[in-house]
Amino acid sequence: MMGTANKNLTSFSEYLDQQYGPQGSPERQEYERGFELFKIGVMVCQAREDQGMTEQQLADKCGTTKARIKKIEYEAENVKISVLRNVIEKGLGGRLELSFQL
Repeated sequence: MMGTANKNLTSFSEYLDQQYGPQGSPERQEYERGFELFKIGVMVCQAREDQGMTEQQLADKCGTTKARIKKIEYEAENVKISVLRNVIEKGLGGRLELSFQL
């Protein structure tokens, strides 16, 4: 049926509120922090793949190990900024830009 709204559907924002609490709550802030780290890994992986490189080729190009590249792509949480900068700038030919909000 065209034009009928499904009352069982929930918006993504409502879903996040239900699962992690409202914006600003400690649980929601932890979720958002984790999501930002996830995005970093996805961005590095996508850039590497866009350039047709394997994890090993990227590691060789920036002087690190395949295991470290894999860790950045899948577990960006404990990666040093200096290592991430090296991978992005030396390995991928990009530039790391950081910002923060108070």
